[in-house]
Amino acid sequence: MSVQSSFAGLLPADWSKGRFLGRVQGPAGPSPVLVENGVAYDMSAVAPTVSQLVERLPLDSSAGQVLGPLDQLDHPLLSPVDLQVIKACGVTFATSTLERVIEERARGDASKAEDIRARIESRVGGSIRSVVPGSAEAEALKDLLIAEGLWSQYLEVAIGPYAEVFTKAPVLSTVGALAEIGVRSDSTWNNPEPEVVLLVNAAGEAVGACLGNDVNLRDIEGRSALLLGKAKDNNASCALGPLVRLFDESFTIDEVRGAELDLVIEGPEGYRLEGHSSMREISRDPLDLVRQTLSEHQYPDGFVLFLGTLFAPTQDRDDPGRGFTHKVGDMVTISTPKLGTLVNRVVTCEQAAPWTQGIAAFYANLAARGLLGAGA
Repeated sequence: MSVQSSFAGLLPADWSKGRFLGRVQGPAGPSPVLVENGVAYDMSAVAPTVSQLVERLPLDSSAGQVLGPLDQLDHPLLSPVDLQVIKACGVTFATSTLERVIEERARGDASKAEDIRARIESRVGGSIRSVVPGSAEAEALKDLLIAEGLWSQYLEVAIGPYAEVFTKAPVLSTVGALAEIGVRSDSTWNNPEPEVVLLVNAAGEAVGACLGNDVNLRDIEGRSALLLGKAKDNNASCALGPLVRLFDESFTIDEVRGAELDLVIEGPEGYRLEGHSSMREISRDPLDLVRQTLSEHQYPDGFVLFLGTLFAPTQDRDDPGRGFTHKVGDMVTISTPKLGTLVNRVVTCEQAAPWTQGIAAFYANLAARGLLGAGA
C-alpha cells in the first residue's frame, strides 16, 4: 500500500484543527515538521531537530517551507522525536501490575500463568485497584501482603512512593508509524504495550503527546527484573507516532488523563485480538510520573515518557492456558481519536531494518545539508 493512502488513515479525527510536530524522511535526510491548520511545514531552516523546535514553542509556521496538506503528504513518516531520551514507566495500572507479579512467579513460563493468575487475583486484585500509591493505606496493604508471603518488587513500584521509571531505548533508535517493529527471536512469550507517551521539554514541562508501543517480552523479564534492559531495549522494539500532538485549546493534559486506547492485533493465520486501555484507570497522574522521571536529573534535549498500559493479553492463541504471544507478520494497530493511529508489522529484531543513523551520522547529515547553524 502506498505511503500516501496509508498515512491519511493514521490521522486523528480532528487533524485539521490540532497542532502537531513530527519528522519526515526527505530526499536529503530527516526533517522536522510542524502541522498547523491541516498543512505540513518543513521547519529545518528554523531548527534542524524536533528537540530544538520544542524549545522554541510556540512556533511560527510561516518561517517553514510548505509541504502541503497533511493528508496528502508524500514523504515517508519517521518517529516524531530525535534527540529526546526515551523513558518509560511500568506497572502504573492494576491489571498490568498483577500480570508483572504473575510473570515473576511463573519465572517467564507461560504455561504456569493461568493458575497463578487465579490465585493472585483472588488475594490481591481488589486491594491493588483501590489503594492510592504511597498512602498510609498502601503501606498497610504492603505489611499485610508481606505477612501473607505475597509481596513482590512489582507491587513495591505499583503502590509504593516511587514509580518505576526506566530508559526504554537509545536516542534516535525509535521507529515510526508503518515501520516494522521488532520482537527478540529467542522470546516465546511477549505482547505489545499500547500507551500514551508524553513529550517533555528541557524545562520539564509536558508539551504534547503521541501513541507508543513499548514491546514487552514477558518470558525474559519474568525470569528476573534484572533482565529488564534485555527485555526492553532491542532493535526496532520501540514505536512512536504518528505525530506528537501539541497541547493547546483543542488538546490538553486532561485529554491524556481521559484517553481511551483501542488495540487490534491481526495475525497472518487469521487470528484477531482486540484490547482496550483506559487512562482513567491509571494509578498515578501523568504529571506526577513526569515529576518522578525528572527527580534529581536534567534532560537538556527533553524526553518522551511512556505512561504505562492497562493492556495485558490473556486470550489464548495456540495452546490452551498459554495466553497470547506474537508471531511474525502480526499487524498491531493502536488508536485513539485525538492522537490518531499507530500501525506496525511485527518481525524479529534480527529481521527488522538495522539502526544505522546514530548521533554521529545524524549530525554528519545535518552538517552536509548546512543545517547546523539553523535557528542559532
